[in-house]
Amino acid sequence: MSRSAHPAGPRHADVLPEGHYSAPPADLNALDPKVWAQTVERGEDGVVTVGGISVTQLAEEYGTPAYVLDEADFRARARAWRTAFGADADVFYAGKAFLSRAVVRWLHEEGLNLDVCSGGELATALSAGMPADRIAFHGNNKSPQEIERAVRADVGRIVLDSFQEIARVAHIAQSLGKRQRVQIRITVGVEAHTHEFIATAHEDQKFGIPLAGGQAAEAVRRALQLDGLELIGIHSHIGSQIFDMSGFEVAAHRVVGLLKDIRDEHGVELPEIDLGGGLGIAYTSDDDPREPHEIAKSLTEIVTRECESAKLRTPRISVEPGRAIVGPTAFTLYEVGTVKPLEGLRTYVSVDGGMSDNIRTALYDAEYTVALVSRTSDAEPMLARVVGKHCESGDIVVKDAFLPGDLAPGDLIAVPATGAYCRSMASNYNHALRPPVVAVSEGEARAIVRRETEEDLLRLDVG
Repeated sequence: MSRSAHPAGPRHADVLPEGHYSAPPADLNALDPKVWAQTVERGEDGVVTVGGISVTQLAEEYGTPAYVLDEADFRARARAWRTAFGADADVFYAGKAFLSRAVVRWLHEEGLNLDVCSGGELATALSAGMPADRIAFHGNNKSPQEIERAVRADVGRIVLDSFQEIARVAHIAQSLGKRQRVQIRITVGVEAHTHEFIATAHEDQKFGIPLAGGQAAEAVRRALQLDGLELIGIHSHIGSQIFDMSGFEVAAHRVVGLLKDIRDEHGVELPEIDLGGGLGIAYTSDDDPREPHEIAKSLTEIVTRECESAKLRTPRISVEPGRAIVGPTAFTLYEVGTVKPLEGLRTYVSVDGGMSDNIRTALYDAEYTVALVSRTSDAEPMLARVVGKHCESGDIVVKDAFLPGDLAPGDLIAVPATGAYCRSMASNYNHALRPPVVAVSEGEARAIVRRETEEDLLRLDVG
């Protein structure tokens, strides 16, 4: 079914910035499996389904906007990472991408560990039954209260991020009569090919202790001397949304070099090396992420080769995929509110969400794709910009995409690959109510994070 077209603005992409696609896709009704969750498909009636449930049913029951998460896809991706690295390595899901108690239970059941970076994430993990020894605690400025809670819970590792934190964790652990397992996060001077704001391994940034100038070596000396600490390894993280493995090769070379220096100076071979996360996903059809088994093979070969060259035993490898697991498993479902053609430019499509449920476009200049999901259309494609309802000109969800020229208020559209960081970074800007997260599996749907209400919003306002 399609509707009659309204004035749709330009039908060619001559106003798109350099580097964007220059022509509409051959079929606007097609859904590229590269960017959509595994069980998403378009039915014979033109309505998109996920896990056997139509988006129209989901919108009616849970409202819009809503994050819709394919549980079977999440579990399959988690399982693929666990299988790819095998029993001789550890996979820590990076909870900052998206965390809820349901997700913690899925991770536990699929055999993954969990990486947290705040007291709130730690509380969520523990309340959902994740064994503490399978939790890693990150963060560049952990409070004494957060550290004490982690040590009391016997978390499997705390990743130390500064000289002050080395002393702080050691003091707290010793005062509690414990010896805390720790890793030291170092910056290795490798900047992965990524957006400047999410590149995390070059020296001029807040994370880690620099390898340059001997600071990392000094951190190791201090950690080895303190009775409250058991130093088990070195941690490195080189960026986010990475497709090229060459950065990991340079990072591994430098980390293994530090391990060699530690052995030569202290007679100790540390048993673990954590290479972090940051592996990319497909936000658009142009992205080409690597499969978990390819990543596992490449990282294992890199570390093994470097250790053989340094005459070191190969340490146990850890990785921290977050986005790579949850990112592709969810889409955000919106209802179109207004359609505003601007002659000679593009058509602005306003939806009932925006930067409060997806800040990544405004913050990182992130690119997404979008599709009409409540019906099919034979209308000519129009160049569109999907925007939100907030009082900001930068309130953009999808910068440039093609949608059917007969798009109209009341249509449902969906933005795929929003499982990572969208709900985690959601806000109440303009006093918007944060959307629910609806998990779908085998014909059943349930809210694993409910929609906020005005009562929730006003309950915090005690003035």
